[in-house]
Amino acid sequence: MNTVSRRTCTLIAASIAVICLRAPSTSATDHDRPNILFIMTDQHRWDCLGANGNALIKTPNLDRLAAGGANFTHFFVQAPVCVPSRASFFTGRYPHSHRNRVNYTPLNRDEVLMQSRLRDAGYATASVGKLHYYPPTTLEAKRTGFDFVELHDAVAPLDRFSDYVAWRKQHDPQAALSYRALAKNIPTGKNPFRQAIDQKYSETTWVGQRTRHYLRELAAGDKPFFLFSSFWKPHSPFEVPQPYDALYDDIEIPLPAQMTMDQIMALPTPLRTLILRFRPSYDIDREQLQWMYRSYYGAISHIDHEVGLILKELEATGVADNTIVVFSSDHGDQLLEHGLMGKNCFFEASVRVPFIIRFPGRVRAEQHAELVESVDLLPTLFELAGIPEPYLNQGRSLVALIADAKGSYQPREAVFSENVIPEVIAGGKESFEFIKGEGIRGTRHPDAKMVRTRCWKYVYYPDGFEELYDLETDANEMTNLASDLQHRDRIYEMKDRLLHWLTTADEADQIAPRWLRPEP
Repeated sequence: MNTVSRRTCTLIAASIAVICLRAPSTSATDHDRPNILFIMTDQHRWDCLGANGNALIKTPNLDRLAAGGANFTHFFVQAPVCVPSRASFFTGRYPHSHRNRVNYTPLNRDEVLMQSRLRDAGYATASVGKLHYYPPTTLEAKRTGFDFVELHDAVAPLDRFSDYVAWRKQHDPQAALSYRALAKNIPTGKNPFRQAIDQKYSETTWVGQRTRHYLRELAAGDKPFFLFSSFWKPHSPFEVPQPYDALYDDIEIPLPAQMTMDQIMALPTPLRTLILRFRPSYDIDREQLQWMYRSYYGAISHIDHEVGLILKELEATGVADNTIVVFSSDHGDQLLEHGLMGKNCFFEASVRVPFIIRFPGRVRAEQHAELVESVDLLPTLFELAGIPEPYLNQGRSLVALIADAKGSYQPREAVFSENVIPEVIAGGKESFEFIKGEGIRGTRHPDAKMVRTRCWKYVYYPDGFEELYDLETDANEMTNLASDLQHRDRIYEMKDRLLHWLTTADEADQIAPRWLRPEP
């Protein structure tokens, strides 16, 4: 064989090898692949689930889901804010890698999301509810890989894009009322956050109804399906429809310790600024706070009811045994812990969320305390579905941990989260602009990082601000040890973990997958 022929054959063989590596796995045909139902809530704390030890909250359907699958009690999101967190779920990569760092900012158009990879593998794909991509349009959602889309981002400026708002105009006799409106003439001693509109026209009920609609449609098709069902609640504000407004009337929910201004002023500057921005609520009336908690719990119980109906519909379609069901949230809610409502910080209430994965006959029914990250979902689903793991993924499959599979699972020693809060850096104002070389109002890197091990949590802020908590002796993260000289070695260790993570998470661009070198 002459040199040209040998080169040609070498190139052809190498090219075939690359094509085979990129082709869908032959371990399962399209018809054999499991369906995937991914249910997400918004701003749902890990400890607000009966299955996670909360004896007061009423979540019977989610508890049954947890009892039938792998329930993780130490699952952490990669950002304590909606858009960056959701981008990490759907790309399997950290925010500093996919670079979608702030709400209402577009994702790099070169990013390939979970639904697109699943569609390439033969799946029909659909999304119902809060997607939170930007621009917040059906066209953008379909560009990312969804075949069917019904949107509701649940904020007034985006209502013109909302399929829920359009649906209410057609069906609700009180459609002129905002879906955030509170009822009038509420009796003394009753929930002041009772929603004005009827429960059957609420956004939570709508997401449940439309999810069940697509379950029926997709299950009747000839393809496996991926259905993303995304509820806005229990995100604030705290309006909740009857009867869920009264579900916790007679229950006194334990409230967080009230923070004083002196305690807040002792916090690192970025955290202090976050708490005191806009209209601070650290000293809110305790009775009002109790009703906020009751409403938050009521909203979760409302979602639980809809999840129960969704799972019942899944059974009715006859495909439940071949459907992976995932339940999680994009981040948590401080609910005035540390004087803060909302999120955007790294306390457990913000970064630790529920995570359940059920797959009958494959995933063992078991509770897990291992440290797990949201980037781990994508490779886990793809391994269960027999789809080659995306090369750019930074997560770690959980299949060897939760199911009978080849190989072994190496538990994480640490989990990470990161956050950019431009409005905090901008002094509490939402008008901000990033200027290359100058940053935001003179701050070049408004980017905080968290590393959490089993026993310790460390947070690094720009300009040298720090937090360090001993989670074994201080589970509520009330004593910041960062300035204690006795813990300098611990801080160096945690900084080393952050540095190692930042320098090893991205591997995709270092070496080409294959080199096609002609023979000399």
